[in-house]
Amino acid sequence: MTDLTDELTARRAEAHFGHDPEADARHLSKGKLLARQRIDTLLDPGTFTELGLFAEHRATGFGMEDSHPEGDGVITGWGEVDGRTVFVFAHDARVRGGALGATFAAKIHQLLDLADSVGAPVIGLNDGGGARIQEGIDALAGFGKLFARNVRASGVVPQISVVLGSCAGGAVYSPALTDYTFMVEGMANMFITGPDVVQAVTGEKITHEELGGAYTHGTRTGVASFVAPDEESCFEGVRELLSYLPSNNSETAPYTRPLDEPERRCEELLRLVPVDDRTPYDIRTVIGHVVDDGDYLEVQERWAPNIVCALARLDGHTVGIVGNQPAAMAGVLDIDSSEKAARFVRTCDAFNIPLVTLVDVPGFMPGTEQEHNAIIRRGAKLLYAYCEATVPRVQVILRKAFGGAYIVMDSKSIGSDLSFAWPSNQTAVMGADGAANIIFRRQINAAAEPDKEKVRRELVAEYTQQLMNPFVAARRGHVDDVIDPADTRRVLIKSLDMLRTKRSRQPLRKHGNEPL
Repeated sequence: MTDLTDELTARRAEAHFGHDPEADARHLSKGKLLARQRIDTLLDPGTFTELGLFAEHRATGFGMEDSHPEGDGVITGWGEVDGRTVFVFAHDARVRGGALGATFAAKIHQLLDLADSVGAPVIGLNDGGGARIQEGIDALAGFGKLFARNVRASGVVPQISVVLGSCAGGAVYSPALTDYTFMVEGMANMFITGPDVVQAVTGEKITHEELGGAYTHGTRTGVASFVAPDEESCFEGVRELLSYLPSNNSETAPYTRPLDEPERRCEELLRLVPVDDRTPYDIRTVIGHVVDDGDYLEVQERWAPNIVCALARLDGHTVGIVGNQPAAMAGVLDIDSSEKAARFVRTCDAFNIPLVTLVDVPGFMPGTEQEHNAIIRRGAKLLYAYCEATVPRVQVILRKAFGGAYIVMDSKSIGSDLSFAWPSNQTAVMGADGAANIIFRRQINAAAEPDKEKVRRELVAEYTQQLMNPFVAARRGHVDDVIDPADTRRVLIKSLDMLRTKRSRQPLRKHGNEPL
């Protein structure tokens, strides 16, 4: 037995470290960590348990029978992040470029099945060239079974994709189906068809980075939830994200004892948010003053900046915050911001994370570009997401809340559990100027020319006084209270504490028909 265990140790070491030092050098020369180094950097030290170390492909032809590297190009197993179990797979780009074959896929399938059954997050470290051409349809079937498992686990356990190199062709759809995607600048790229195919078909010349790099997906497409400057900070980001998430949909997110006082007043808010609804400010400053210790994690920070979506804590409990951003496009809702917020709301709802909505919205973006690109259908995604959400939901209206955008931003009429308004709140079908020009058109036109502007101002003031102050909404029950902005943190904490045991009954149905 001693001889056998010595042989086992030698074989494990050979499988662990590989057979090709030159492949290691080529990989490291690109500024990349090796697959095992990535896992060690991500997980708590000494916690990784590997599965399928000796697995090999069974393909023949095209030279495949001449090489059978152990593990078949992917490392799979489980470990811990901050003491909590997570499952992880890492493409090993040294082995056939990290391309997926039947055995490679089967290892990931087993991992996802285990994660689903025990209720633990899955983290995929992607660095591969897509389907293994030499294995043909078997490789494609491997991807298909992977995608089916991504969908089955969706909303059951958190799924996080980390793109650390190439991710092309069908391989991009697994990250697209997961909850969050991290990309590393200057290293990661994702696209359905590469630059060579694009040029051959369309004549357009474009680089890998321009077509599908981290900057492109972080700013233009929204595919990247987070963009990191290097691998180490990327893994730190993954660990931080996991700290806000539960292990599965039957649990709540971990409680973190705050250093911050739950009764703390936010006096700074009295000067940070201008009463004049046309003066911009950064909604992030509001979030920073309200949440525990000023800490929060913004999702898709660089894409659709006119809305901010962030994970934070209030009195130690995770919350999801959605806030219009007056510092970008005046905080107007458009196609991208609607889809960004809808995705965030649905993710929070799937994992029992209460929602806080900070409203300061002038309406939906007008114009033919928005209309012709289906803002009706695509804007309705946010409305659908809020209406469907069953987690505790609290709305705070900071300043303006006009038209359909007010309704969409989790108003009481679509199911917000509680709604609060600051004294600066104005809620109406439209702004006072536009409304007065419509309602009082005859009076304004009938006034003598020197007095027209004076009459118009008086009528605008009348409309504002009668319909747009927060006490009108409070009298009609559309907001539950008008609060001192400095009390926002305290009010939110007390409200969410009361709502923590909220139960919701859903109609019996297979599923709704979201406006996709």
